[in-house]
Amino acid sequence: MNRLINVSSKDDIPTEYKETPIGKLLEYHNLNRPLDTYIDAELLIGMCMDNRKKLQIPNNFSFIIRAGGANLRYSEFKVSYAIAVGNVSHIALIGHNNCGMVNLSARKELFIQGLVDKAGWDREWAEEHFMNFAPLFEIGNEIDFILSETVRLRNRYPKITVAPLMYLVETNKLHFISEK
Repeated sequence: MNRLINVSSKDDIPTEYKETPIGKLLEYHNLNRPLDTYIDAELLIGMCMDNRKKLQIPNNFSFIIRAGGANLRYSEFKVSYAIAVGNVSHIALIGHNNCGMVNLSARKELFIQGLVDKAGWDREWAEEHFMNFAPLFEIGNEIDFILSETVRLRNRYPKITVAPLMYLVETNKLHFISEK
């Protein structure tokens, strides 16, 4: 976690993100900036589906795509829509600590048994489902994944500003991830 840049004042926001929708996101969420009124979204936020995260942002400020591990690989059409039709030019990619998409293999049995007990699945189907999809959604280390996904999105959308961020569940605060 020593790769995180704390944002406890406006001066802590890296220069390239100040006065951008990404800087505003940090100001709203971390610094309690009064919520402005928006008609159109200025930002796309890609973040995990985890229920422990809630952002303090104004209505209509951003599109939000929630996907396990903030993995937008399988939501790319939605990303393209937010850019092409929604006119956003900034993406905040937000990972978080203690993510359930890390080390999925350790939860294999829990996953399978949960589908059997709670969804009424046949055990064999549940196991096949896990084996087919877990490799697609396993993210490894949260910080490394967010950095690699940031690079992938920058390459895919070269005119779009993409910022790698980390949400710490214990503090409910956003941090920039150092790319150095």
